[in-house]
Amino acid sequence: MNNLTASHAAYRRGEVLAATPGQLVVMLYDGARRFLRQSVGAMNAGEAERAHTTLRYAERIVSHLDGTLDYDQGDLPQRLHMIYVFCLAQLGAARITQDPSKVEEVSGLLGELREAWSQVAAEIDRAAQAIDVEHV
Repeated sequence: MNNLTASHAAYRRGEVLAATPGQLVVMLYDGARRFLRQSVGAMNAGEAERAHTTLRYAERIVSHLDGTLDYDQGDLPQRLHMIYVFCLAQLGAARITQDPSKVEEVSGLLGELREAWSQVAAEIDRAAQAIDVEHV
């Protein structure tokens, strides 16, 4: 690993360790969407193996998001579960047909969820900072 790659990896590790749970969810969505963009590029270039590999990375992230849902939090987790199931089905179909439009559809859905989580994480961070200021 060269120095630039090692520095980047150390920075990312520190960023993850310092992140709040909400920020971690946003990072996961960002990672999944990055892999989906790479997969679309690979499909468009006719690189089926690279498309498969990048789809697998994105699927693992979506599966992780699905696996960490807390069903004691009302009906939202069930709704998210259904979205994740749909996303995984679409990505499986995209792999078989090498159809980048299915991947782009999933990326769009994850982008909408990412924005919602980003707003929630920002609100939680602001509330936590307000509490910290009150205790100073």
